[in-house]
Amino acid sequence: MTGIRLNLSHVGLPGAAEQIERLRDAARQCGAAPRLLIDMQGPELRVGALPAPLALGNGDFVRLGPDIPLPAAVLPHLLPGQEVLLDDGKLLLRVLKILPDGALAQVERGGLLQSRKSAAFPGVNIRLPAMTDSDRENLCLARDYGVTGVMQPFVRGREDLEAVREALDAAGGQNIRLFAKIENLEGVEKLSELIPAADEIVIARGDLGNSGPLWKIPALQKRIAAACREAGRPFMVVTQMLASMEQNPVPTRAEVSDIFNAVLDGAASVMVTGETAVGNYPVEAMGYLVNTVREAEAYLRSR
Repeated sequence: MTGIRLNLSHVGLPGAAEQIERLRDAARQCGAAPRLLIDMQGPELRVGALPAPLALGNGDFVRLGPDIPLPAAVLPHLLPGQEVLLDDGKLLLRVLKILPDGALAQVERGGLLQSRKSAAFPGVNIRLPAMTDSDRENLCLARDYGVTGVMQPFVRGREDLEAVREALDAAGGQNIRLFAKIENLEGVEKLSELIPAADEIVIARGDLGNSGPLWKIPALQKRIAAACREAGRPFMVVTQMLASMEQNPVPTRAEVSDIFNAVLDGAASVMVTGETAVGNYPVEAMGYLVNTVREAEAYLRSR
């Protein structure tokens, strides 16, 4: 691998000091100089802390707020009929009625919900600040921890990137690269103003897939890739590239084709997440990722 992503929605830089040192030790043994990317919380909406993982079965009733904690800014938007997508859309709930402390919802697509998983509300525009207080604290520490890149989630416009860049520069992080994660339709529509303000664009298909029907995601990916190529801006493709390898030692043919085609489209980098963070076959997943990329690069050279 060439670098690692640290998701600061779950931990701050001081809390990850041991993992960062482990990365540096491994890199020294390999004679490598890996990049360290931090993924900010930003205006992303997430489930709060749960006492224990919550099993949600199809047809179950659950209270949003008391049973599944959500940010306060969300609660006024929980109107009857509103869809609620959790954990990158793996779980689907629908609001039935408003409660004094939240809303009653029914599970339409169940599963196991864990703390701090993503939450999306299709059709609802919830405006949150570009950075949280913990984001600002982490940016102040970024240079000291050797961070090489900052990933800003749910970018909505150039002003989001400018705010992060200003905070980075004020903390002495002028050499730290800024990655703009395109995770909603607003970001797609603002590409022309985002590309010049970012060092790299991230096609983040997880939450982008919650912004509309999944069958529209390939076209959005192609559109973003084409805009980046035209502007000469590097881009990264992420999310579920080898998702089956969280449980299986061998990927699907569709997954390796997805990686191959991302490289052919001009991706400067590709990334796995759950496959190496919590999966059962992290080393094997990285092997398939790297070997597929190398095969795609060889194909491009042969042409």
